[in-house]
Amino acid sequence: MMKKLSIAAVAALTLSAGAATAAGGGEQHIEDVAFSFEGPFGTFDQAQLQRGLQVYTEVCAGCHGLQYVPLRTLGDEGGPHFSDAEVRAYAAQNFSVYDEELEEDRPAKPTDFFPAITAAGAPDLSLMAKGRAGFHGPSGTGINQLFKGMGGPEYIVSILTGYTGKEKEEAGTIFYENTAFPGGWIAMAPPLSDELVEYADGHSNSAHHMAEDVSAFLMWAAEPKMMARKQAGFVGVLMLVILSTLLYLTNKRLWAPHKGKH
Repeated sequence: MMKKLSIAAVAALTLSAGAATAAGGGEQHIEDVAFSFEGPFGTFDQAQLQRGLQVYTEVCAGCHGLQYVPLRTLGDEGGPHFSDAEVRAYAAQNFSVYDEELEEDRPAKPTDFFPAITAAGAPDLSLMAKGRAGFHGPSGTGINQLFKGMGGPEYIVSILTGYTGKEKEEAGTIFYENTAFPGGWIAMAPPLSDELVEYADGHSNSAHHMAEDVSAFLMWAAEPKMMARKQAGFVGVLMLVILSTLLYLTNKRLWAPHKGKH
């Protein structure tokens, strides 16, 4: 069964793009984070993905699901890369699914998917890192995306760490000032605080590091085959360069006898 969170922790996880709207707020600020998977030769940091999974499980999973992510992919190379036994243990200890044949809940298996959790209207996070763009400028042209990427993970980091501590109430809903959220106010209370999660590897567990770790994990969840895609793209470009070189040399050799003739 999934770990039970306190009422305060569950309330702190309520995120809804529709509900989290309010007038006012300053300019949206998105922090540029140097993730290991960025660039044509970047790769996911296995240890960071494992820490990010821990943050998701202990903090986010109370309200947010990952319904499009199979549990078995936690063992894939290039991802968290747990052993088969670790994946089975993680699935069984943290989630349960309804079995139509048994007509009751049973512990989750690696063949199952992460559950679809939508508590309090919170969005599913399976594709969140690909569904959000952190960089739009200058002047909305999107040119920054050529150099910094779409900025989905940076958007998530900035949301999780962008709280100023100010609150206001509108129509019975409490909003929290957030420098990264469009409009400046969000309905989700700050979900992270320093040392909220105890990392097994002894890594720094400041709120900012936890935000980066869970954002990296959500990027992998949204695009688990990123490394294979980059490798295929590199091979494709290399083949095109070789082919272009051969065509140029062939063309030069064929036309060399005819050059200078009238």
